[in-house]
Amino acid sequence: MLTKITSIESFDRLLEEKPYFYFMKHSDTCPISARAFDEFQKFHYERDIDGFYLVVREHRELSNYIAEKFNIKHESPQAFYFENGEVKWHDSHGKITVQALGSVED
Repeated sequence: MLTKITSIESFDRLLEEKPYFYFMKHSDTCPISARAFDEFQKFHYERDIDGFYLVVREHRELSNYIAEKFNIKHESPQAFYFENGEVKWHDSHGKITVQALGSVED
């Protein structure tokens, strides 16, 4: 199941409480982001795991916070894999696929 994260506090809580998780910055007005989000959803559904996302247009402050906190240039769409509070992997646009997400843990 995917859960929308809407605040910096909620995101920081994820970092503290989850040893690992996938996260996506999604643009609900971009067809490239829509395709990437479909892949992100499919990945989580196939594995029956929780994932998290934000809609950039609605939560720009959180999106900027993530970029600044981890020193990673903002892109949209953009997917991340966090492990022990750090970014282990990230990619964007057409590189967000079920296969790419699945190769992160290998």
